[in-house]
Amino acid sequence: MEGIPAYVALYLMFVFSTTCHEAAHAFAAQRGGDDTASSLGHVTLDPTPHILRSPWGMVVMPIMGIIWMGFPLGWASVPYDPRWGKRYPLRQSLMSFSGPAANFGLALLSVVILRVLIEAGVYHLSGTGVHAGFVYLSEGVPQNSPLAAVAYLLSQLFMLNLLLGFFNLIPFPPLDGAGVAEGLSPRYIGSLYDRLREIPGHQFLGWIAASQLFPYLYTPMRHLIVLGLGF
Repeated sequence: MEGIPAYVALYLMFVFSTTCHEAAHAFAAQRGGDDTASSLGHVTLDPTPHILRSPWGMVVMPIMGIIWMGFPLGWASVPYDPRWGKRYPLRQSLMSFSGPAANFGLALLSVVILRVLIEAGVYHLSGTGVHAGFVYLSEGVPQNSPLAAVAYLLSQLFMLNLLLGFFNLIPFPPLDGAGVAEGLSPRYIGSLYDRLREIPGHQFLGWIAASQLFPYLYTPMRHLIVLGLGF
């Protein structure tokens, strides 16, 4: 898969992955006693409420990322009651971690499916043939076939969610790692993060940092998926 269809697929995978990420936040908060996000309809895999809340992060910036560097990067968020977070810091920490955990779950699912298809002889890891994502198509599988598209989509879904999961665990607002750290050490870190969140456009700063880090992460991620497929 290449050209415009590949870019459209990447964007749709970003929307799906980010929706799962944010829905996990909302669900974890609801289970922890904060109904703020769930009352606004964010415990859902329908991307509409997430796009309406973060149109720049869910639509504009990911598309710019695809155009600029061939990969979607953006953001989204769900509302929560900060008073609930202050009262139950460990629950806030778990709520923050649930988003990256959802991404890691999607990455694991995609690599397991790819592994099953490799064992079935549909794809192979090395050798000759057409390269589709991170695997090679077995003999007799056309490059423009649905199976070739599945290989590409699963490979990209794995890498995208691995990147989203690890990057969001960086402990700098507005990334989820900040919420995890704040929940685990509210007395020492909370006031510092409160001041950082007052910086105008701090979400854009995170996107810029991600775009600069991406070229250095792409190659290690390719190696990681090959190791994962060889388990």
